[in-house]
Amino acid sequence: MATNNLVAKIWSFCDTLRDDGLGYGDYLEQLTYLLFLKMADENKNQYNLPKGCDWQSILNSGQIIEAYEELLKKLSVSGGMLSKIFSGAQNKIHDSVKLKKLINLIDGEDWTSQDVDIKGEIYESLLQKNAENSGAGQYFTPRSVISTMVSCIKPNPLEKIADPSCGTGGFFLGALQHLNNKPLTAEETSFLKFSTFHGWEIEKSTARLCLMNLFLHGIGDLKETPDIEVTDSLKRGDKGEVSEEEKVDVVLANPPFGVSSSDIPTIDIEQSKKDGYFLRKDFWVTTSNKQLAFLQHIVAMLNINGRAAVVLPDNVLFEGGAGETIRKRLMNETDLHTILRLPTGIFYAQGVKANVLFFDKRRDSKTPATKEIWYYDYRTNISHTPKKNPLKYDDLKEFIELYNSADLSTRKETWSNENPEGRWKKYSYADILAKDKTSLDIFWLRNDNILDLENLPDPAVLAQEIIDNIDAALESFRGVALKLED
Repeated sequence: MATNNLVAKIWSFCDTLRDDGLGYGDYLEQLTYLLFLKMADENKNQYNLPKGCDWQSILNSGQIIEAYEELLKKLSVSGGMLSKIFSGAQNKIHDSVKLKKLINLIDGEDWTSQDVDIKGEIYESLLQKNAENSGAGQYFTPRSVISTMVSCIKPNPLEKIADPSCGTGGFFLGALQHLNNKPLTAEETSFLKFSTFHGWEIEKSTARLCLMNLFLHGIGDLKETPDIEVTDSLKRGDKGEVSEEEKVDVVLANPPFGVSSSDIPTIDIEQSKKDGYFLRKDFWVTTSNKQLAFLQHIVAMLNINGRAAVVLPDNVLFEGGAGETIRKRLMNETDLHTILRLPTGIFYAQGVKANVLFFDKRRDSKTPATKEIWYYDYRTNISHTPKKNPLKYDDLKEFIELYNSADLSTRKETWSNENPEGRWKKYSYADILAKDKTSLDIFWLRNDNILDLENLPDPAVLAQEIIDNIDAALESFRGVALKLED
């Protein structure tokens, strides 16, 4: 069956279960367990599940609810990847008829007759469906953005790749697809399967989905699992910093939206002893802004010459105080060479105006590592929506070509006095430093939607832009209010 048809078939069953109070996320979690068991059954020689925990034990059980719940309990204490995936797992489909129907639906497909990428694509499609329908859009970065970031960063075999807020593992899969297109040695293949990916996710259920997503794409096995930790990656325990052993070569990330954090990272040892604070020795400044904290953390995670591509909201580019300090230090200690300005309307969470910052970590030097920043403005006069007009990879092909990952030193602007509509323009370090608050929030293109009254965009597009602007303003005001309370 075609991937889209199979996804539609499996997903449509969720509407039946919603009558019993089962949410989209719960349904996806149950699918995770059942898909795993079915695939393990089709690969019995490779995956030796504990006795009584196989697919047939629930498929043929006369007491399907009891058998399924007992199976989940056994798997949660089986060790290795099994314990990670099934830790705390509970059955949430309490109608035996409906549970049997879902099991039969999954049993009707031969999952091993399709290659790993197809199975993974089916699972990813279900994750996207969950994001579209459940309001869980904060967990889902559009694949077009992920693919663009990976195409520019170009991870290499034997490099450690990290995401400090990995969600369901979208960035890992983008990097995996890139690496699978390369001829790999036996050593590189083993490293890719067990040692390449390092992720942190604060939500246990989301981390479970990440592990399953990776497993369906051939990463890890039942004994050895990818390094996915269920924890707040900003907190480093008593050490208060990222150790040399923990540092990585590549970071691909979209830190969680929102301005404030319940616990605040601080560079002050005495303050860190108070409730609501924790120590970060490797940060530049104390801040309650979550994105600014993650930006400092990502720099601390990188090896020298390590590369990062990070999705960050507009406020990171212009916010004063800690924001200005962080931007200056970022330009001093990394080569912040590229900023991609993304259009509004591409995330399921509304009101998000985001950018991708590309930077390479450098050794300490008396001179700033950043000499110039290249901007690609794919926001002005651009309109996308998640469902009707989603952002596609091809929409950003010009940016990828202009990014010129093979040699950043030979880039050429498309903007000029003769071509004022060019979207690719550079600014020197001195240009940025001269701006108020060292702002990186730069535009130069004329906004046709505002000036050309005779050719206004579709009313639905205008309405969405108004909503996005209001939501973004409210988020900024919340951040100001929280700071006033500190």
